[in-house]
Amino acid sequence: MTLKVMEDEQGTWAILQVSGEMDLVTSPAVRQRVHDAVADGRRSLVLDLSGVRFCDSSGVGVLIAARRLMRSCQGRLRLILPARGAEDGSHVNRVLAALGVRRLFEVYPDVTSALDETAPPLTA
Repeated sequence: MTLKVMEDEQGTWAILQVSGEMDLVTSPAVRQRVHDAVADGRRSLVLDLSGVRFCDSSGVGVLIAARRLMRSCQGRLRLILPARGAEDGSHVNRVLAALGVRRLFEVYPDVTSALDETAPPLTA
């Protein structure tokens, strides 16, 4: 399966909706889209990973690099990881938790919550 990245904007937020598989071959495309958003002056970014069915260590590396990039430019990064994402239920959430890095991210169940400044992130 391939990776698909759709881009949207809502207010000051850039939203990248990622679906498919984030692996060694496809993850660089997500990294590039994050870099492009920052190069375009975006400092608030939502990565909607609810449609990601598979994520390996290279995908996790891209997420950690995106977090680092956004922090370096005083930006904000929020992830969408619903309790039951994609087909079998939140593969990315399980991978991040298993690797002990889930707590590094502000995670929300859906885009509406992520864009709501008053909504608290989900707990790890």
